Amino acid sequence: MSSARPSAPPAVLWISRKLEEAGYETWAVGGAVRDALLRRPSGDWDMATRARPEQVEKLFRRTVPIGVEHGTVGVLARDGIMYELTTFRKDVETDGRHAVVAFADRVEDDLARRDFTINAIAWHPLREQLLDPFGGAADLEAGVLRTVGSAGDRIAEDYLRILRAFRFAGRFGLQIAHETWSAICGSVAHLASLSPERVREELIKVLEVDAKPSVALGLYASSGALAVLYPEFSASPAAADPRDAWGETLAAVDHLQRGRPHMRLAQLLWGLEPTAVVLILTRLRFSNAQVDEVARRAGAREMPPADGTDESFRRWLSTTGPERLAAVARLSLARARATGAAAATADPVGAGDEDGCAGVVASWRRARAVLASGAALSVGALALNGRDLIGMGLRPGPNFGHILDDLLDYVLADPARNRPELLASRVQEFVENADG
Repeated sequence: MSSARPSAPPAVLWISRKLEEAGYETWAVGGAVRDALLRRPSGDWDMATRARPEQVEKLFRRTVPIGVEHGTVGVLARDGIMYELTTFRKDVETDGRHAVVAFADRVEDDLARRDFTINAIAWHPLREQLLDPFGGAADLEAGVLRTVGSAGDRIAEDYLRILRAFRFAGRFGLQIAHETWSAICGSVAHLASLSPERVREELIKVLEVDAKPSVALGLYASSGALAVLYPEFSASPAAADPRDAWGETLAAVDHLQRGRPHMRLAQLLWGLEPTAVVLILTRLRFSNAQVDEVARRAGAREMPPADGTDESFRRWLSTTGPERLAAVARLSLARARATGAAAATADPVGAGDEDGCAGVVASWRRARAVLASGAALSVGALALNGRDLIGMGLRPGPNFGHILDDLLDYVLADPARNRPELLASRVQEFVENADG
């Protein structure tokens, strides 16, 4: 790793050269530098400069005031990509949630305010010089995550750094240094002071990008952060299970594809009480649509067995929602794979057993076949609707919902019953029974 060096794209060289020629020292900082040292594809190239925001805006024709009050200006380069330039900064005051910063003239001051040594490395694109005052490259080489300076002080400056530590440790396969881990464990109670949006974004970043979210999420549990942020897991019925329910949940999350964080989130929440799921999602301020969809996926029952009746599949599809078949089936398949992997570890002789996965796939095929049959699975697919009920002389009201639900139940038992005359007769029976 020591021989790895960043290779800045041409736009970064162009921006750096223009700033340096104007007398403003400029360095590439952040994730792109760290990722290059890890020999990973570099993401966004962010730069830190001695130039103030107004000076950057004068130098470049196309700029975006991303956060001028914080010193950040976006420069739209010739390659069509926007690069963020932030004036060197230093902390003046912190309260665990927010920092008051001031502009600085030295890149060293800017690096000194960063969270972990692996993120406090700068690269000069023109001189091809690595500036690493806190030994971040050596920590990457050793596979260690540690804070810049005093761990207690650095964590207390912004408690979100606890969650960032979990994310970096999980994503890059790093062991958290003892002093840093002690500071984290001693500070988890303060996570309750963070805004829900910041907590949510850290969770989503883990679920979206990490190949194995179980590593970072496992640190949530072992540090005590899980109990502070998501106490519903401790209160769930699964918590009393002598098996490692949390470990099984994380294994299932690992078996889902990256890039679909809400799918992984549904798996993470699977098995919790529906009210607990909604409480967590609402507390994290997901949109109403996201709360509804994730909660429905997390609360979906397992598909009927492949040798079940068509009626059992129709009723399952009606309750779950046909549009969720693929998503719920993938969640079930992930759980089956996780269970199979655990069984193989416990009993190497049966390591090739794929019965659980095969059963899920067979049920999925049956469900798709039932869905393709065109059977009515919702009130909206019935051959009789509210206007028809009015035409029969019935007065609109709450009872309409009960009547239509009864008709759907009637049709789910036998799709051939979805005929106007049969449904009208069923309505008449329903009304007579209700009057009686």
